[in-house]
Amino acid sequence: MKIAQDIIIRPVITEESMAEVAEKKYTFEVAKSATKIDVAKAVEKLFEVKVAKVNTMNVKGHKRTYGRFTGYKADWKKAIVTLTEDSKTIEFFDGMF
Repeated sequence: MKIAQDIIIRPVITEESMAEVAEKKYTFEVAKSATKIDVAKAVEKLFEVKVAKVNTMNVKGHKRTYGRFTGYKADWKKAIVTLTEDSKTIEFFDGMF
């Protein structure tokens, strides 16, 4: 089994994801092999919160042009984690406002 730091790669900070913070929904980039259960356990361990639900999705890499060469960025996996009502918030995201 992987450790929590290997499952949660980085938080996703976008305008849309920050709007969901008020509803206790947090977005993370996760390992491609991670399951919903792995993500839930990793978030609970790293941030000491209670997870109600996890939604995962695979994101295709965007097409990029470098001079006369074209290619694609890497594919990655995104997880939207919803916390329970009685759970505390994740302090990292609170500092973003």
